Amino acid sequence: MFPFFIMEAQEIIKLLTNYVTEERLLILNKVLDERTSYISVVLEDIFQTHNASAVLRSCDCFGIQNVNFIENRYSYMENKDVAMGSSQWLSITRYNQKENNTLDAIKAIRNAGYRIVATTPHTNDVLIKDFDITKGKFALFFGSEKPGLSDIVMDNADEFVRIPMYGFTESFNISVSAALCLYELTSKLRNSDIDWHLSQEERTGLLAQWLKLSARSAEGLICEYEKRNI
Repeated sequence: MFPFFIMEAQEIIKLLTNYVTEERLLILNKVLDERTSYISVVLEDIFQTHNASAVLRSCDCFGIQNVNFIENRYSYMENKDVAMGSSQWLSITRYNQKENNTLDAIKAIRNAGYRIVATTPHTNDVLIKDFDITKGKFALFFGSEKPGLSDIVMDNADEFVRIPMYGFTESFNISVSAALCLYELTSKLRNSDIDWHLSQEERTGLLAQWLKLSARSAEGLICEYEKRNI
């Protein structure tokens, strides 16, 4: 038996566009207009599933496409009531092949062109409002509530940012921290001259992926198409 023809993203879009409403297609393209991969979010060993899921929801709401999970002791398990389906619209990468995956994640993310930025209340480097977004893409690293980011992240970070604190409590909840950082930084990004939009290649790939989620019986339609084009 010959292998099935592998559909390209453009072909998937051409096929499945006929199986979604015009309104749905407009919504997908409108969201893509606001998506960015200029900022990436990295969660290191988060054991509170509700907090990690809340971060995913914030990423979707603020237009952040790429989220990374570093799973050393703890694996991410989605809390559906908190995430509200946000994970299916995001590009999620999980680093979980070793006992400690942090350094591998840092290397991979840096090789993808991102600055490694540690978010921590324990440094006096840069307040989040003063962070320079113009120096290139950056990945914001967030750690668990009590231990925070690991020494590996702190030792290998390119920069550090912190949220100003005015009370007795030492730090914000991680999901609150992520939401505050993303609000501040995406606002600055959208008001800047930086070309923060997705590349055409990224946009095309995501539209094909999202149409698969939106069109009824999408996998069956694609399978039939592939059979006809062996």
